[in-house]
Amino acid sequence: MSYTVKNLSQGDRELIAFRIGDQEFCVNIMSVREIRGWTPATAMPHSPAHMKGVINLRGAILPIIDLSARLGMKPAEPSVRHVIIVAQVRRKVVGLLVDAVSDILTVTDDNIQPTPEVSSDIERQFARGILAIEKRMICLVELEALFPDTESEAA
Repeated sequence: MSYTVKNLSQGDRELIAFRIGDQEFCVNIMSVREIRGWTPATAMPHSPAHMKGVINLRGAILPIIDLSARLGMKPAEPSVRHVIIVAQVRRKVVGLLVDAVSDILTVTDDNIQPTPEVSSDIERQFARGILAIEKRMICLVELEALFPDTESEAA
């Protein structure tokens, strides 16, 4: 993936867009450390259903989270086409299993619409808003809300 650094205007933010099934989501690019191909994970006993396991990332143990399952969707069946977004969530680094990374978006707060009231409280907790860009509906995911226990685990 190539990417040109451009000057951001005041109030602009960059987001990484990715696909899970036929839906698009995005996260703040400042949380993303790297994007890598799928590596089979070693399962951990008694782990939550959304945790695929762990991998060795240059000597560090990286938990791999099936973002589809974590968002309440059908669990992923990882293949060589899947990617892992390595993200920093507070003080912890996690791998987010997604189908594919699709885009880097530059948006302003004006582009982010509130999550609809018809969504459940859980969906609104994870979704910071919706972007309607180029006939696409992209859900902005709040990583800190997906991993609420991260702070206590880091201590």
